[in-house]
Amino acid sequence: MDEDLDRMSREELIAEVGKLRRGIREHRDSTGNELCWHHPALWALLPEQTDPLPTVPEWPQFMRGCVRYRQSLDEQLPHAPRSTEEYAD
Repeated sequence: MDEDLDRMSREELIAEVGKLRRGIREHRDSTGNELCWHHPALWALLPEQTDPLPTVPEWPQFMRGCVRYRQSLDEQLPHAPRSTEEYAD
């Protein structure tokens, strides 16, 4: 899957690492409701040109997943700042 890396020069590899690091940092630095979104820009950093169609859970299963994700943030990041800011389109 990553045979393209074998054909890259040192400079091309450095540029690729930089591009991937920027994408990872952008995702890492997401906050608030941004954490919940589908991130096709992150997948677009990969060389394979695919736009996978995700399986979308039905609402009850989705909401349970959202609640569990939020609970995991309490467990993993108990001292992270909290916000009461409402989501706005």
